[in-house]
Amino acid sequence: MLVVLQLVSGCTGLPEGIEPVTGFDASSYMGRWYEIARLDHSFERGQSNVTADYALRDDGTVNVRNRGFDDAEGQWREASAVARYAGEPDVGHLEVSFFQPIYASYVIFELADDGSYAYVTGYNRDYLWLLARTPRVGDDIKRNFLQRISALGFDADQLIWVDQDKH
Repeated sequence: MLVVLQLVSGCTGLPEGIEPVTGFDASSYMGRWYEIARLDHSFERGQSNVTADYALRDDGTVNVRNRGFDDAEGQWREASAVARYAGEPDVGHLEVSFFQPIYASYVIFELADDGSYAYVTGYNRDYLWLLARTPRVGDDIKRNFLQRISALGFDADQLIWVDQDKH
């Protein structure tokens, strides 16, 4: 049991050298986000038109709904989760659970001043997303994202640029 607890708790930390944003306002983060880029994982493999919808709950936690089109299967896939603050509510570090009671880090390490895009990672550098409020972003945002993640030690060559125009 201790090993399981250590494994689970290891998924809620921060990657070394990456700090979550401060001054975070969860209410302004709610709503729809489009996945612009990601590192590949089995739970999203082969998906296009990926979105994430966030909604505050009365108890202060967040409903999460991820949706994407599985190109090989020709159908939509959806997953629901709950997120909670990992610490203080004004810090962009949450813990998300698709399979309770197991939680994993959701670390917002860059958030545009106008809330138009966000850089998100997990508890290590194997997880990475560029999210935006629109299905496409400008080349300047992509370029800045690539520069920042490369400087932080992410493998930018492994990024998948998500097709938001397929379905």
